[in-house]
Amino acid sequence: MSTSSTPESVIWDTTYACPLRCVHCYSESGRRAARQLGPEDMLRVTDAFISMKPRVVALAGGEPLLVKSIFQIVDRLARAGVKTVLYTGGWTLRPGMVDQLAKLDEVVVSVDGATAAVHDRIRGRAGSFDRAMAALALLDSASRKRAAQGLLPLRFGIDYVVVRSNFAQLEEFCRSVAVRFPELRSVNFNAAIPSGLASRPDFVDHELLTDGQTQELVGAELAARLTAAAPESVRVFTADNMGAMMHPDRLASGDDALVMQVEPDGEVRAMSIYEGTVGSLLDEQASVLWERAVARWRDPFVVETLTPVRTMRQWAEAVRRIDYHFGSDEVRSRIDRRPPLPPQRSAVRV
Repeated sequence: MSTSSTPESVIWDTTYACPLRCVHCYSESGRRAARQLGPEDMLRVTDAFISMKPRVVALAGGEPLLVKSIFQIVDRLARAGVKTVLYTGGWTLRPGMVDQLAKLDEVVVSVDGATAAVHDRIRGRAGSFDRAMAALALLDSASRKRAAQGLLPLRFGIDYVVVRSNFAQLEEFCRSVAVRFPELRSVNFNAAIPSGLASRPDFVDHELLTDGQTQELVGAELAARLTAAAPESVRVFTADNMGAMMHPDRLASGDDALVMQVEPDGEVRAMSIYEGTVGSLLDEQASVLWERAVARWRDPFVVETLTPVRTMRQWAEAVRRIDYHFGSDEVRSRIDRRPPLPPQRSAVRV
């Protein structure tokens, strides 16, 4: 397996603070300490990213718009010429943020259903669908205003995590939601990854896509229907996210993008969706940590665990094994305390 000396992309979960309680949350945000750094240390981590010259840096969470210094980070990355994308649930997006958001290459709003009932249940908070729609409307209006002023439009898209309970709403989403926002650039329908809370056995039993649904999601027939249902100006993408598995065969073939996943406090994960870190960007050079991460991909336990994986259920079992094996005592304790999947009822009002 040959790998680049630097990652192609960086995903930084800037905080674990979050107003939502998504049933599939990969980082278990809102249920644990935020672990957010102060402004100076956040800029030190940002400079570490810049030193690696990645193709793109994704600012995620938790909810990155809760980070007071998030736009300082955006400015730093923009000045360095690094493509930057920010992911938000939309709950905290306000009009005063629009000018700063326009400096990003793209803002992506998470929406997990065509109706409030479905989205709010998955996102764990009543009113979250309406907040996401309001955020998208704000971005849409701002993009039109910028174009009228001769400025570059604000680029924004939607990310839709596909699970069993919202699988039937994909076409409806294109017809009834995507059409609301004329400036919308893209809708990405991504199969839920069995990471974090989405690796729980009961989530696998009830919400993780079946292998048949996963194949249908990325099939040509559904892609054609979704494209036909969406406005012509919106690009529709579907993904099974199997590349996130980091299967030894795929790594050997060079099919998967090389991603560095960073936790809020600057700790670098060895493998993006799996627990287990290799050190902090505040203490060691980024290149050293990347070499250490790449070495983990060849670890005999990792290779033995992932090589036989062929199904979504097997993948979830592999995630649980790897997380427990490489996770710290704190991680294993958190895994042991994970609550069961909530029953399919209305979201909680907070």
